[in-house]
Amino acid sequence: MAEDFELQGLGGYSMSGYANILLAGVFHAAVLFLVASGLQLIFGVQRIVNLACGSIYALGAYAGIAATHWALSIGLPPPWFPLALLGAGLAVGLVGIPLERLLRTIYGRQESFQLLLTFALVLMIQDTLRFFWGANPQQLGNLSMLYGTLAIGEVSMPLYNACVIGAAIGLAAAMAFFLGHTRWGKIVRATAENRDASAAMGVNVQLVYLVVFTLGTMLGTVGGALVAPTAAASLEMGVELVVEAFAVVVIGGLGSMKGAAVGALIAGLVRAAAVTVYPEAEILAIYAIVLVVLVWKPAGLFGKVAT
Repeated sequence: MAEDFELQGLGGYSMSGYANILLAGVFHAAVLFLVASGLQLIFGVQRIVNLACGSIYALGAYAGIAATHWALSIGLPPPWFPLALLGAGLAVGLVGIPLERLLRTIYGRQESFQLLLTFALVLMIQDTLRFFWGANPQQLGNLSMLYGTLAIGEVSMPLYNACVIGAAIGLAAAMAFFLGHTRWGKIVRATAENRDASAAMGVNVQLVYLVVFTLGTMLGTVGGALVAPTAAASLEMGVELVVEAFAVVVIGGLGSMKGAAVGALIAGLVRAAAVTVYPEAEILAIYAIVLVVLVWKPAGLFGKVAT
C-alpha cells in the first residue's frame, strides 16, 4: 500500500506526473511573462492599456514561422532555426515605432480612447495576418524536437522548451539590470514616476515613450516567435493569450515587473494543472485566482494602491 502511494501520489498521478505538469506550467509561464512584461512596461511608463498585446504576440508567431521556412529554404542548418525565430521577433517588433506614433494622438485623453484605438489595432493586425497567411493555422512541424528531450528519471521535457524558459529568466534578469543599474533605466523610471518633472529636467519624454513602447512590442513579438515551434499559429491565438496576459497583470499588479513574473508563474501553473485535471476549467481556474487576488489585494500582489 505504501509503495502504491509512492508511485501514484495524490489524485492518481505519479510524482513524475506532477513534475511534468509543473514543467509544462513553467514553460507556459515563461511565454506569458514575455507578453505580460511588455504590457507592464508600457503601462508603467505610458499609462497605456494595450489591448493589442495579444495580436502583437500572434504577429511574432506568424513572422517567426515565415522567417524560419525562408531561412531553411536558403540553406540555414536546421539546428540554427532559433536564430531565425529570434531575428524575426526582433525585426517585426519594430512595428512598435509606427504604432507609438499613432498612439501619440491619444496621450492625455480619456482611457476609453486608449481602449478603442488599441482594440482597433487588434482587428487591423488580425486582418493583416489573414491577408498574408490566410485563415488556416501555420506551423513548423516537429522542429522543436530537433534538440531532443531533457530527461531526469521519469521527468522529461523538450530541450527547446527548457531553452525558452532559460531565455525568459535571462530576459527578466536583463530587464532588472536595465531598469535598476543603467542611465537609461533611471530615465525610464523617472519618467514613469513624474512625466512633467522629467520633462522639466531635460528628459526627452517623447523619445522615452518611443523606446519603451518599441521595447514592449519586441517582448511580445519575440515571445510569439519563440513559442511558434511548439504550437500552431492561428488567428485566434492573440485573443486567447490577451485574456491570460491581463489576468497576469491583475494578479501581479499593474506596472510591476516583479508582479509580471510572479503572476505569470501562478497563471501558468494553474492553467497546466487545470488542463491535466479538468480541461473544461482551464480559463475558469485562472479567473478564480484573479477573483481571489482582487478580493484580498485589489491592487494586485505587487501593485501600488492609487492615491
